[in-house]
Amino acid sequence: MQAQLRLGRIFGVQIGLHYSWLLIVLLVTLSLVGEFSTANPQWGAGLIWAPAIITVLLLFVSIMAHELSHVAVAKARGLPLRAITLFALGGVAQIGKEAADAKTEFWMGIVGPITSAIIGFACLGLALAFGWAPPEMPRLPLLVLLMWLGVINIMLAILNMLPCFPLDGGRVLRAIVWWATGDVVRATRIAARVGQLLAFGLVVIGIFRFFYSAGFGGLWLAFIGWFLLKAARATGAQMEISESLRGVTVGAVMASDCPMVDSHDNLQTFADEHHLRTGQHCFAVEENGHLVGIITPHEVKGVARAKWPYTTVDDVMRSLDQLRTVTPHTPVTEALELMGREDVNQLPVIQDGRLAGIISRSHILRILQTR
Repeated sequence: MQAQLRLGRIFGVQIGLHYSWLLIVLLVTLSLVGEFSTANPQWGAGLIWAPAIITVLLLFVSIMAHELSHVAVAKARGLPLRAITLFALGGVAQIGKEAADAKTEFWMGIVGPITSAIIGFACLGLALAFGWAPPEMPRLPLLVLLMWLGVINIMLAILNMLPCFPLDGGRVLRAIVWWATGDVVRATRIAARVGQLLAFGLVVIGIFRFFYSAGFGGLWLAFIGWFLLKAARATGAQMEISESLRGVTVGAVMASDCPMVDSHDNLQTFADEHHLRTGQHCFAVEENGHLVGIITPHEVKGVARAKWPYTTVDDVMRSLDQLRTVTPHTPVTEALELMGREDVNQLPVIQDGRLAGIISRSHILRILQTR
């Protein structure tokens, strides 16, 4: 769940938007405009569109509060959080490491829907306090805004409790099964299968409603089901990958014949004599016989080609103090988590203070393909 549009950082966590969020913003805005115009035909276009747009903006703030509650629990439990991506059904927090126990997993999942429910009921309570008298629809724009913001947040809380990854309910279901069985692998498989079954059911119901009764609303439901089906399948595949790598250490996968380059070589020499000639994508950098860092084509591409003859490897390499390292005895799954958390493709493998090799995502992919 990668973000196509990055918004910035909050408490050190990258905030971004998935493309599906932009679609859902459009759908929610148009739906609210339709509801407002039907319930209040005396309103002009400006009075209809303004509350709809403001409601969507406040919804964004509400979803951010939902996701930041995950951040709070993750930090309290010692879990590194890389990013938050807002997508069609709310948001998903990208955690750099899996929960160590069922209790942590449960609270990580449940805190988000609780936050959304609190916001939703608070908005409805304010609408009632300012004069809304259900079951009649409110007439004042402020009351309409509060009522719909409350309803949407409560709907999001309910929707996120569906037992389907990447929704919070999927994490809660996995935590409960994990606690009951003591087996996180079995719990993940059960949660993923339940999620796929539920998502497929939503697709079928949505298509049926689209053709026979609900029209656009049915299509929306089918879209949600399709999105959840893809996510649930990805969760199952991720667990199978982890199982395939169980017991495999870095030493069995790494490339031990890591090519070395001199830190004083310029980038033109590096490209012509090393990268293009060997086809390798990662090189260890040495200075006076000592390992000082690594360099990849990614660092080279950041320098204008005209400057290559005047820029040394030492100028652009990633030094050892900037890198996370592993040992030959580190589990491959742990190395893969570290790559994801640090957003790198290679890790130096250090043994007894010396470079033993390099492990990359491509090495791990090869062993997965073989198995």
